[in-house]
Amino acid sequence: MMAAFLKTGSTDAEKNEDNNSIKSAVEATLSEIEKHGDAAVIELSKKFDNWAPETFRLSQQDIDSCLKELTEENIKDIKFAQAQVRNFAELQRTAITDIEVETLPGVILGHKNIPINSVGCYVPGGKYPMVASAHMSIVTAGVAGVKRIIAASPPFQGKPNPAVIAAMHLAGATEIYCLGGIQAVGAMALGTETIQSVDMLVGPGNAFVAEAKRQLYGRVGIDLFAGPTETLLIADDTVDGEMCATDLLGQAEHGPTSPAILVTTSEKLARDTMTEIERQLDILSTAPIARKAWQDHGQIILCENDEEMLKVADEIASEHVQVMTRNPDYFLENMTNYGALFLGPETNVSYGDKVIGTNHTLPTKKAARYTGGLWVGKFLKTCTYQRIQTPEASAMIGEYCSRLCEIEGFAGHKEQADLRVRRYGGSNVAGKST
Repeated sequence: MMAAFLKTGSTDAEKNEDNNSIKSAVEATLSEIEKHGDAAVIELSKKFDNWAPETFRLSQQDIDSCLKELTEENIKDIKFAQAQVRNFAELQRTAITDIEVETLPGVILGHKNIPINSVGCYVPGGKYPMVASAHMSIVTAGVAGVKRIIAASPPFQGKPNPAVIAAMHLAGATEIYCLGGIQAVGAMALGTETIQSVDMLVGPGNAFVAEAKRQLYGRVGIDLFAGPTETLLIADDTVDGEMCATDLLGQAEHGPTSPAILVTTSEKLARDTMTEIERQLDILSTAPIARKAWQDHGQIILCENDEEMLKVADEIASEHVQVMTRNPDYFLENMTNYGALFLGPETNVSYGDKVIGTNHTLPTKKAARYTGGLWVGKFLKTCTYQRIQTPEASAMIGEYCSRLCEIEGFAGHKEQADLRVRRYGGSNVAGKST
């Protein structure tokens, strides 16, 4: 039996058409920022966000005002979420070690894990104020040891969003800007008269922000190429349609282009889920967004067994994969292409998005085939070094190097080796076979 599609989404051709128009718009906008600096940023912020303050950088007084707008419980909840993210990032950091080893007598090789010096963290906030994104990027960069962590988020309803600004501040941002979209990531990456450029950009955003990061890659580092939020449910008859529908729509509300896919061995569950989705869409406050996402990008795929579900899931390579089957560990042990796994009905993607401690900035558009998501290691450069401690070791390595250079025709490289062999007394004539 081949996997059967009970519901399909939009085609790749339709997606590519949208991507091309975004690409050209972003290219033109970044060019304006590079040419005109702050003036371009101000005009873009006026145009897209109706926001043009004297300065986009928030003062300590501005930050304190935002903190005062939140309740004690708001602050407590933000701090709890950040504590979970920080704890897991610290555990990850301890797993990354510097090494130094004597690989041959007198030959020392090693590597150091060096934090990036400066990072720009983008926190989306146009449609939804993404408080959690502040934790994921700023806290994690701080644990890695990044010295300068700047953060930008668009105005929300005509002013800085208090919860987002509070989260940025509590997470440890060294500079905070109320600035959104292409103008924010462009200014952070390229620099302007008032915003010093950074070495790396991280954080999710809409299609324009994602494309801007893609075009800026190379000028600066980025965490990953990000597309719309994706969720994949792998389920059998141990769960019901209400739970599957809830978990699909919970991610579909991110945006009208967010894929939400159910892969199941139960046709009854598939039919029940479709029915339940329609019921929930009648009452969900974010239904206008979730409905379009489900209609255009939702899929239901019926498989024969766990093995076929595994094969289909690895081909999809989804950002979020929620496994609700009799044996979820089968997928943990065998699945290779995913951003993050959520095992069992007791957990769900929302926990990962907001509070549990794993990072929610994850690969989309099949990038899970070759990368994981944002984590403390993304803010570290693993840089190697070497030291030769004795003349004998230098001459011995030099003889091998000389002959290998000769094979490749690199005369200058060969002379670097030969000089050491002559100076330090090799046992053979350099260039002669041993």
